[in-house]
This record gives sequence, structure tokens and C-alpha cells, in this order.
Amino acid sequence: MYRKSKWKCGYNLAVLGPGNNEKSVPQLLIRDLKFEKKSLTKLMFSPDQENHPSKAPVKYGELIVLGYNGSLPNGDRGRRKSRFALFKRPKANGVKPSTVHIACTPQAAKAISNKDQHSISYTLSRAQTVVVEYTHDSNTDMFQIGRSTESPIDFVVTDTVPGSQSNSDTQSVQSTISRFACRIICERNPPFTARIYAAGFDSSKNIFLGEKAAKWKTSDGQMDGLTTNGVLVMHPRNGFTEDSKPGVWREISVCGNVFSLRETRSAQQRGKMVENETNQLQDGSLIDLCGATLLWRTAEGLSRTPTVKHLEALRQEINAARPQCPVGFNTLAFPSMKRKDVVDEKQPWVYLNCGHVHGYHNWGNKEERDGKDRECPMCRSVGPYVPLWLGCEAGFYVDAGPPTHAFSPCGHVCSEKTTAYWSQIPLPHGTHTFHAACPFCAHQLAGEQGYIRLIFQGPLD
Repeated sequence: MYRKSKWKCGYNLAVLGPGNNEKSVPQLLIRDLKFEKKSLTKLMFSPDQENHPSKAPVKYGELIVLGYNGSLPNGDRGRRKSRFALFKRPKANGVKPSTVHIACTPQAAKAISNKDQHSISYTLSRAQTVVVEYTHDSNTDMFQIGRSTESPIDFVVTDTVPGSQSNSDTQSVQSTISRFACRIICERNPPFTARIYAAGFDSSKNIFLGEKAAKWKTSDGQMDGLTTNGVLVMHPRNGFTEDSKPGVWREISVCGNVFSLRETRSAQQRGKMVENETNQLQDGSLIDLCGATLLWRTAEGLSRTPTVKHLEALRQEINAARPQCPVGFNTLAFPSMKRKDVVDEKQPWVYLNCGHVHGYHNWGNKEERDGKDRECPMCRSVGPYVPLWLGCEAGFYVDAGPPTHAFSPCGHVCSEKTTAYWSQIPLPHGTHTFHAACPFCAHQLAGEQGYIRLIFQGPLD
């Protein structure tokens, strides 16, 4: 299906001894491959464009959970998956605030909450509760995200464990994600604006903020509050493109107002209100639920993003070039995306300190070392030696460039611009720390940059 690239190398790998100066070796990078641009361009359409765009339902956007390489470890099932698409509903289910009941007793508050409509209860004391009733909004659709598997939750999210290989790995951790974590309200008419709010309505159509939750009365007499561990949002500067830069993390309130971060995740004292920013999501916005981080991609942004077919074409082009291990002389090949978590005998491995790509071998595996650090036969640098994995979640890519770089220390491979972008994004970790992580597995990045350039060796013929 794809033409083999002309990757001729006029040197004999057999004469390359350990420690040879790498500058004297005509080494090749993936970008030297002559990719079939025409065939790849055909595959750059989004899934919506591939399937009768005139008949496709309106898509508001998609939420993608960071830390998963295309699917959950045991596969996507029902509402529990690594990627969730938000489509225009056949009938609007959005709500908006209406009547405010102030200074009512807990008994009266309970009577109001029992009505067959949505409401938010703010418990100020044992004797005083403010209840805000919500009424139907025919102009919006509501989508709810949380840990609960109850019917009001559209997208079930569990804690992300870096490098987890099964769903049982995540279930053994005590969750810090709220059962009803947040809700997204989308305008049903163009431009289909999406806004995020902390907390979601439960099966009784209620949101309860207890005595210990941070809450306050606003200047216009309305109530607002924060959830226990909070909902944080970061909007990238310059959108989600090759030129994207990280924005500032903010906290979103129950009513959708924007605040600076609290001192710690669950502190009762709220941050300062940021009046010139809004809760409107944009392409590339990150949503942190204290245990899992979601990436929001708009439908328009996804139309400019590589598809799985595009990534598969790149994989086949790399394999068609027949890169070789300079020690074992065996041909290397990235396994198919269906086998993205299983180490294959032809799997490329990389020395993370230098970027030289090999097949798996025992050269330089000295007994006195702890087994993790290995000496590269090409340049003698000592460091981690790990298998390479293609990044299969296309929504994490900021461009459609060839897979020339790998994250360190996990070995997930994607384009240079994509590694550069994610390596500078501080992701929330725990209650008050931030660090950059690989979007495909959530491992904290290591090394000076957090990623390396890959150096492959060509075939003998």
C-alpha cells in the first residue's frame, strides 16, 4: 500500500565498534524518510469528515483522559472510556438558575430539593440553608462528569495511575475524584460555546454544599462555592497548535466563576476572583479533577488533528524504511497499534541519554549495574534503556509531524512539536504540586528536556 522509502546507507555496520565517534557515522533521523505526502494528506481528515458530513450530528467537542494511549487498559466499556464525544442532544437538557430561597430551615430546604427539578443547596449552618432552584433551558445541553456510575453521569472517570496496565491498578487507589465532579454546558446554536462548572447534579437532581465546603454570597446577592478538592482549568495560549504555550491554572466555582488557586487543594479559603477570565472552554483546555486530567478538544480543532489512520500510515512508513539494530543487525519494526502494550521481538529500544535506537540486546548490561542503566555501544553514554512505543491517541498531537522524538523515561514516540508542548505543561499532582508528564501514560518526565530526539541506523542494503 505504501512505497518503501529510499533509505540507502553506504557504510558497513559490521565495522562499527563500541565507542566509535558518532559524528563519523552517517546516522539518520526519522525526518529523513521520504513520506508519501499525498497518501498521508488523504488520511488527515477527522472521523466526522470521513462519514457523510451532511448527515453527521453536531459535535461540540471531545474529552480525552490524559495517561491513556488510545483506550483504557482493559478496553473502553460504556460510559467508562478514555475518550468521550459530546454531541448535540435530540432534546435540550440544560438548566439555568431561577428562584433563590434564602434563610430557610433544613426542613424547608429539603422540601424544596425534593421537587422534580434541579437545585443547589448551600448549607451555611445547622439552622440556615440557601437553596437555588434551576429551571429548564431549551438553548443548552448539559453533560456531567464524575466517578459515580449513577445515571446522571455521562462520562465516568476514575483515578489515573501512571503506567497502569489494568483497571484493577486504578481501583486499588483511594479516589480523590468527586462522584459528581463537574458539568459542561454547551450552547445548542452556533458557535456551540462550551462552559464548565464545578460539581454535578446527583440522581435527585441536587447539588449539596455542606458546612465545611467553601461558599459565599456574591456582590449581587447570589450564592457560589467550591467543591472539596476543586475543579482546575488551564487554557493554553495560542490555542492547541504548534505555537501553543501553557496558560495559568485556575479554579472554577459551582457557578462558573474563575479564581486563582487555593493554597492547598482542599483549603476552605478561596483564591482571588479573576474577573477578566471566563469558564468558556477552548481547544486544548485542560480540566483537572484531582486524580484525573482531561483534555478538551473542539470539533474544529479535531478536524485539524491527525487521525488514527494517519498515525498508522506513519508507522508503516517507518517500518518500510527497515531501520536496523547496529549490534544484532536485525530489522526493527513498531508493532501494530492493537499490540501497543506488548513488547515485540522486533521492538525498537532506545538509550535515553543519547537517543540511539537499537533492538533489544544484552550488550553493556554489566552485573555491577542495577539493571536499569546501560552503556550505549555507539557513543558509550550510560543511562536508561527502554522500549519505544508509538503514541496512539491522536488527540494529544499538536501537529501532524513525523514521530521523531520520544518522551523520557517512558519511551512514547510522537512528533517533535508534540513532545516540546507537553514537556512544558505543569500538570497538577497530589494536593499542591505540579509536574510535566507524558500524555500517553502519565509518567512524570525526566531529564533536562523531558524528551529526546531519536537516531535510527539504516539497513545494510
